[in-house]
Amino acid sequence: MGILYGMVARGHVVLAEFSATQTNASAIARQIMEKMKQGDDDSNASYSHDRYIFHIKKTDGLTVLCMADEASGRRIPFAFLEDIHQRFVKTYARTILSAPAYAMNDEFSRVLSQQMDHFSNDPNADRLNRLKGEMSQVRTVMIDNIEKVLERGDRLTLLVEKTTNIQGNAVRFRRQSRRYRNTLWWRNFKLTCSLLLIFTIVLYIVLGFLCKGPLLPSCLN
Repeated sequence: MGILYGMVARGHVVLAEFSATQTNASAIARQIMEKMKQGDDDSNASYSHDRYIFHIKKTDGLTVLCMADEASGRRIPFAFLEDIHQRFVKTYARTILSAPAYAMNDEFSRVLSQQMDHFSNDPNADRLNRLKGEMSQVRTVMIDNIEKVLERGDRLTLLVEKTTNIQGNAVRFRRQSRRYRNTLWWRNFKLTCSLLLIFTIVLYIVLGFLCKGPLLPSCLN
């Protein structure tokens, strides 16, 4: 069955959508967007509903959403969402910022239909997008049950890890490691110098005692 529904929206404003079958996917998609936290943060998420999974990609203020069967996994749907996002931005550019609801539907619904068919039925779609899909899964995806969340009226919680945060943590870790190594080296250096100084003083005292004076007269003569 593959991908059965696709949507592109700016915030809560749906700009284009297409459904390959008669379902309530459009209504469920709107409920998801109403519950999702609005903002500029980029994120990926997935939510289960009956036998289907709704996959959402938020990038640059755009929300691209699709509904697929469970057998499709996540790699192919997210590769589809990435492909749709790139095509939509390339086609409409800054018009997206002010376009009214369904302004692009007549034209772009055909693109949604074509790409849904491609990613659902073309065996090359998975191989061609395997690497892209795996890279896009750097962020953690959480699956929750939509019906339970909607019944509780709770906010949908998204587990999102930004790649920038991961990179930042790695940089901080390397810096802390360097500081720790430098601190440890200086501590060992100071300890070695202190031991050498103590040894020299003790040796001098012993020689002074054996040589009958601080100037070591009996040993130097």
